Amino acid sequence: MDFISRQLLKFELDPTLVDYLSIIVMLFFIAIICVLANLITKKVVIRIITQVVRRTKFKWDNMLLDRKVFHKLSHIVPVIIIYYFAFAFPAYQFLIEKAAISYLIIMGLIIINSLLNAVNDIYQTYEISKVKPVKGYIQVVKIIVVTLGIILVIANLMGKSPLLLLSGIGALSAVLMLVFKDSLLGLVAGIQLTSNDMVRVGDWIEMPKYGADGDVLDISLNTVMVQNFDKTITAIPSYALISDSFINWRGMQKSGGRRIKRSVFVDTTSISFCTDEMITNFKDIHYLSDYIISREREIAKYNTQNKINPSNPVNGRALTNIGVFRVYINNYVQNHPGINQEMLLMVRQLAPSETGLPIEIYAFTNDVRWGVYETTQSDIFDHLFAVAPEFGIQLFQNPSGSDLKSLRMDHAEILQ
Repeated sequence: MDFISRQLLKFELDPTLVDYLSIIVMLFFIAIICVLANLITKKVVIRIITQVVRRTKFKWDNMLLDRKVFHKLSHIVPVIIIYYFAFAFPAYQFLIEKAAISYLIIMGLIIINSLLNAVNDIYQTYEISKVKPVKGYIQVVKIIVVTLGIILVIANLMGKSPLLLLSGIGALSAVLMLVFKDSLLGLVAGIQLTSNDMVRVGDWIEMPKYGADGDVLDISLNTVMVQNFDKTITAIPSYALISDSFINWRGMQKSGGRRIKRSVFVDTTSISFCTDEMITNFKDIHYLSDYIISREREIAKYNTQNKINPSNPVNGRALTNIGVFRVYINNYVQNHPGINQEMLLMVRQLAPSETGLPIEIYAFTNDVRWGVYETTQSDIFDHLFAVAPEFGIQLFQNPSGSDLKSLRMDHAEILQ
């Protein structure tokens, strides 16, 4: 400033005007230095760092580059220059230094935030990130860092020790607990979810209370993001996964089999003993021929030993169409290529109701993909609906409008 003032005084200018011009020239000089330093940092240093990073085999440095950690570091250089030139303005030196330090702290917070994001990105490249995500913990670190940064900025502007402000936080703990209630609950929930391996990124979970039925996209401090099968996104509070119940289909996906548990409802009025003609026809069915022959021998032997008159099927033992139909379903499912034969397979009768006699298939497909599962299940029941009349079986169905219309027409013909 003295040098600039002396040079300006050589032009025999008014001393007051010289003071103002000196300040303007000095500000212009500092601005040029800051712009040049920023350009050199961004155009030269950052470009060299970028080229070096791109050539390395490591992935973590690319993450730092993508999060612009190095670019944000370049903003520190002009502030440092301004800080060291503050002495040129004695009247405002204190304010300039305080402002520069505050800016440095804020930029430090921004850089740390980007660095933590990069750490999360690096961690997500490993398979363990799906089992034990750390995004929630990183968010907690961010909250702590930002809180400390704000305290440092306030302490710097006030010219007080940060410890003095930290001591006052104790009195505000109740307020902080209220403000960060969801974050604290989310932190506790995140620890429990991770330690107990309750949910992972990529798991299919179902939580009807929140309208969630799909794959977990992200687990953060406060929310778990779920992409439903209709491509909508549902945000579930992290602590809700601890306080409420939900279904995780990971076990099914790992087992290699997806359960089929569905029934066909048989009209009980169509259940009867098998006639000789029916038995003859059953012997021509691939999945029944061996069964019918062995059962005929077993029944004939039993009736002979117990001297039972077979002329009436009520006496002794006899085949029924519902029993043969159940055996056929069991053999058909056992030989279906889409069924996992190493897992539980069962065809059973359930308690009859007003909708008929349920014959339930309990089995597992050998492919857990939704589309393949539905196709396999549909193939099985398509076949059963079509084949039921071959056994003299009628499947139950509530009367429809066409049934009532047909009944009315028949009634009208009778009256005529």
